[in-house]
Amino acid sequence: MAEVVQNHTPKRPGVGLAVLVTRSSHPGCVLLGKRKSLVGKGLYQLPGGHIEFGETWEKCAQREVMEEAGIRLKNLRLASVVNTVRLEQNYHYVTIFLQGEVDEDFITSEPVNMEPEKNEGWSWTSWDDFPPDEQLFFSLASLRQEGFHPFDMI
Repeated sequence: MAEVVQNHTPKRPGVGLAVLVTRSSHPGCVLLGKRKSLVGKGLYQLPGGHIEFGETWEKCAQREVMEEAGIRLKNLRLASVVNTVRLEQNYHYVTIFLQGEVDEDFITSEPVNMEPEKNEGWSWTSWDDFPPDEQLFFSLASLRQEGFHPFDMI
């Protein structure tokens, strides 16, 4: 009798990208929204999502911010990378954080909630007056817990 071999693929972490969007008219602030999605519902988030196959980090950041907030970015750069494991939520992601400035020369430079089914809206929020970590989406909470500060790099 032939042995039955089960095809078991090990569980692997996801890879995500989040963008620290800044604007000169809102010094010390980043764009922050509140999730409506099942995972992390009610938690504050940055614009971002999943990198598509063959896509660069920068292209992903541009695409996600345009899709979610209707604004174009300039001066994109790597800010940080975090490994977030939350076993109780069945969540393990490596998240790449890019930082970019609003391109004031684009049609609109104020955020618009382009995905109201996924997000309650966007607001400029001071990094120093952020909600507490338990109100932040998992990877953003990890970034804050590591002591990262987006305006120390400028």
